[in-house]
Amino acid sequence: MRDLTNYFKKIKDDPYIIFMLGFATIILTGAIILNLPISSQNGKSVGFINALFTATSATCVTGLTVVNTAQHWTVFGKFIIILLIQMGGLGVMTMTAMISFFFGKRISLKTRIFIMEERNVDELQGVVRLTKYIVIYTFLVELAGAFLLSFAFIPDYGVTKGIAFSLFHSISAFCNAGFDLVGDSMVIYVDNPIITFTICSLIVIGGLGFFVFLDIKASKNFNRLTLHTKLVLIITGILLVGGTIVIFLLEYDNPGTLGNLTLSGKIQASVFQAVVPRTAGYYSLHLEELRVPTVFLTIILMFIGGSSASTAGGIKTTTAGVIAIAIFNYVRGKRDIEVFEKRITLETVMKAIAIIGLSAFIITIVAFILTISESKTGFSFLDILFETTSAFGTVGSTRGLTPVLSGLGKALLSIVMYIGRVGPLTIAFAFMKERKNIGNYMYPEGKIIIG
Repeated sequence: MRDLTNYFKKIKDDPYIIFMLGFATIILTGAIILNLPISSQNGKSVGFINALFTATSATCVTGLTVVNTAQHWTVFGKFIIILLIQMGGLGVMTMTAMISFFFGKRISLKTRIFIMEERNVDELQGVVRLTKYIVIYTFLVELAGAFLLSFAFIPDYGVTKGIAFSLFHSISAFCNAGFDLVGDSMVIYVDNPIITFTICSLIVIGGLGFFVFLDIKASKNFNRLTLHTKLVLIITGILLVGGTIVIFLLEYDNPGTLGNLTLSGKIQASVFQAVVPRTAGYYSLHLEELRVPTVFLTIILMFIGGSSASTAGGIKTTTAGVIAIAIFNYVRGKRDIEVFEKRITLETVMKAIAIIGLSAFIITIVAFILTISESKTGFSFLDILFETTSAFGTVGSTRGLTPVLSGLGKALLSIVMYIGRVGPLTIAFAFMKERKNIGNYMYPEGKIIIG
């Protein structure tokens, strides 16, 4: 009995397990509500697997859907979905703290520690103040985005519906979710600059991370920025500009995508398709019509995703950046891994390797299983790899496979979305009994031939 008590106490004190259970609880609650007939316009239950998939996609801010969001769900169902998106975007412990603020309750020390772990903060001091800033910052950005989007949605849908659409899509874009109420994402707005640049801005702002903006606000000078912020801004810029140029060149004369658009439309659509894989599943071009090189580029962008401590998924820009810097330094024959006159620790490099390795392993295994379970759908391996990477990176882009997935396929991608949002290392740490090599000894070196 004492062992069982100690076991549950250990669970309550482990931030990794609490983080996992918190997300799982929100998903399960959302699935139960979405499974109710009141959530569906036809007055019938959507089926628990479909409800669970949708709740997972919303909470993990992914955007993959098995039913059309605009057509299937009632106003109540859509409200539940956007609530799940907001909770998933802010994070479990941030939402807990926000509720405590609302009711005027004091934030406990344990909650502060959990928030510190959730936000990757090194110091406990100032955690509550940081959480308040995140909540206020989030709502202000979302309201600003909704205001701008209303100039496009109100003329098309009327005042009430237009405002509702503006709020929904602003929250969905900032949280990098990609759920839409239009019915075919942003295809009809492919050359509308208000929609294109507002949604792109919300996605980028949400994907940069809260600490980046805090650092920019405090430093106001690139040279004074932290190494983290410098890497985030540079890598994000390279991926966005590079992605836009490559997509523009690859799809320029493709009649199924950019071919029939004006030059302005081509540029806007290229920017949009370069931004959304980072990691919001909107689209302004039909992804089934993209050429194979563009699809492969999109898979790479989805795998990298956004930045740490943001609403985005993927392995994160800094993870990819650390590995690239480590390779560059090794090839140059440097003993230390250095950039911007700063040294990156071996522990950071090992963590980056672990994240990329685990992520690639999960995507590979799940994609392999899906090639067997979804063989009757007629989709190619590239489509399956695209779907799996989209789920893991919490992107939500699809080339049409999601609506025809089997029950096993839906269950697998639900798990992948959950792992992608919580993080493969978080899950690994939660199940590790011991994560440190405690002792005052080192084993002798062993020689291994590499390359």
